[in-house]
Amino acid sequence: MTARPIVMFPDWRLRESAAPVVAFDEALHQLAQDLLQTMQAAPGIGIAAPHVGVLLRVVVIELPGGTGPRFYVNPLVEWASAETARHAEGSVSMPGVSEQVERPARVRVRFQTLEGVEGVEEADGLLAVCLQHEIDQLDGLFWISRLSRLKRERVLRRYEKLRWTD
Repeated sequence: MTARPIVMFPDWRLRESAAPVVAFDEALHQLAQDLLQTMQAAPGIGIAAPHVGVLLRVVVIELPGGTGPRFYVNPLVEWASAETARHAEGSVSMPGVSEQVERPARVRVRFQTLEGVEGVEEADGLLAVCLQHEIDQLDGLFWISRLSRLKRERVLRRYEKLRWTD
């Protein structure tokens, strides 16, 4: 396992759609383990392959107090509730800033395991937020795109200020 360099906003790869995984091989397992290591080192609770510059549909999520890391290959939201919830979101590719984002409160996600086995998972709470956030990233939709223009501009100003003070 190796922590990989994280692609920082506004890198173009964060706005590109990731390709579906077709080879469920050792390289995929290595990528997944590298993503886990990178996410833990960041630190973060979710990461998608585009965050390390790899445009493949792979997500790793590890929630605090959870049962360990979860790996999702080719995930897709197949259902989302009409009920919404707000939660603070940020990104390993834009460290130091976060903002409240409103999303569906519950989702059903279809995905494959690292071995290629199909699965379906229903989620609510923080897991639902993370799944939607990372699947957006796989679709080339960076999290700040979900904010109003005013909130997005404030986040960008805070991020720029942090970058200049580092």
